[in-house]
Amino acid sequence: MENLIFFIDALAKYQYLQNAMAAGIMVGIVCGIIGCFIILRGMALMGDAISHAVLPGVVIAYFLGISFFIGAVVTGVLTALGIGYISQNSKIKHDSAIGIMFTAAFALGVVLITLRRGTGVDLWHILFGNVLAVSRADLWMTFIIGVVVLLSIVLFYKQLLLSTFDPTMARAIGLPTKLIHYLLMLMLSLVTVASLKTVGIVLVVAMLITPGATAYLLTNRLQVMLVLSVMFGVFSSIVGVYFSFIYDVATGASIVLVASILFAFCFFFSPKQGIILRGFRSRTLRIENQVKKETW
Repeated sequence: MENLIFFIDALAKYQYLQNAMAAGIMVGIVCGIIGCFIILRGMALMGDAISHAVLPGVVIAYFLGISFFIGAVVTGVLTALGIGYISQNSKIKHDSAIGIMFTAAFALGVVLITLRRGTGVDLWHILFGNVLAVSRADLWMTFIIGVVVLLSIVLFYKQLLLSTFDPTMARAIGLPTKLIHYLLMLMLSLVTVASLKTVGIVLVVAMLITPGATAYLLTNRLQVMLVLSVMFGVFSSIVGVYFSFIYDVATGASIVLVASILFAFCFFFSPKQGIILRGFRSRTLRIENQVKKETW
């Protein structure tokens, strides 16, 4: 209780902590929403690829003194296009193309960083995040990206819904499924940029996948899944920032760890999909059947 009071008091006093909390909440919202579509479309590996592939763009933007946003979006989109080009023009399968492209891009980013001395700290922040160093400009960028992503989801919700659950029908009625796919990749790149300072490139895939996967264990309705995913993402960010501040541990890792604990709890105890409750119901059903047999 004393730690909580201390944290609330610090949150009221220190601007950097307020910025960290605001950034964490916004990232929890946008990652939660995009993550649902990534999971339902079976694109978790693509999410991992895009999140890692933005590294060289971020590094080049850093060297040139321009916005991370520009470099990350360019390399993210180029990687998505490259994956599609390789899988469509060779016998290499899609998952193999993803593995080739994202590891190549990530390695290029690491090599570019090591070419210049004195950038190790920046590499650490890019890879693993540093939410306590979020500036007002970073907050505005995250907010703008969040608004753009949310508006895109609202405007193209029906198209995303149909192409996600029935891509054959979507193509049959003339929906540009490839364009929708690359629009999702663009939004994924934007979300990755928004998450750089909060959880970093390495851990952003966890915020994209884990809250959505947790929500997926609890419902079969997309709208409910979106709401639950956002709630889990925001809760993980708030509690992660709290533990990071109180115990002086890595913020991004704390946020992801909280999200993982929520997933583990739902995995074992969710009403319909929980392993323990499902086993208990099965055992109860077997006992009831045995009783009925003995009665007969």
